[in-house]
Amino acid sequence: FGAADEVGCFEQRDDGIHEVPDPSGMFLHQRDSDTPGSANTVTMDGKRALVGEVQALANATTMANPRRAVSGLDQARVLMVLAVLQARMDLKLHEREIYVATVGGMRVTEPAADLAIALSVASTVRKVVIPHSTVAIGEVGLAGEVRRVTAVGRRVAEAKRLGFRHAIIPAGSDETLPSGIRVTKVGDLESAIRAATLSVVDAPF
Repeated sequence: FGAADEVGCFEQRDDGIHEVPDPSGMFLHQRDSDTPGSANTVTMDGKRALVGEVQALANATTMANPRRAVSGLDQARVLMVLAVLQARMDLKLHEREIYVATVGGMRVTEPAADLAIALSVASTVRKVVIPHSTVAIGEVGLAGEVRRVTAVGRRVAEAKRLGFRHAIIPAGSDETLPSGIRVTKVGDLESAIRAATLSVVDAPF
């Protein structure tokens, strides 16, 4: 009985299977300070909003075909976001091997994570920090635009509940948003990267 799209989270322990009442915490890296190459997002699993973290690493390489390694994300979408970053933001990704992954084994396939992927890659390439108190929600189009996604209000409310202070969302999102969290609406990647942190504003993207 009940809704068919509700999702329960459980973990296996020595004494059996236990419910995880607040699964978002499992998918966030616990650390004392912010580091480049990380961005948070909010994904929907049925009706449940889950906050997760996307991490990226970019290493210089002389290989003709630099490696692209993806874990926990849709590889085709990650490759598309990388292509957009290089074409629209002039990031020299063809000179680097790129690793992109979620934290805690979280699996994210929806387009709403595109913006967090883009921010994490831009952050690691430029070595600037995106505050861990920020979440980024939005689909990235081939023209570099940030497109609207569903359930923005529910996603922002979950971020606020977990203590995040800033949400970057697509322009045109007309859902009712919770108070008590700063919201920045952006229409393209450049605006999103500049909104993420003052350090990014000063970087020559």
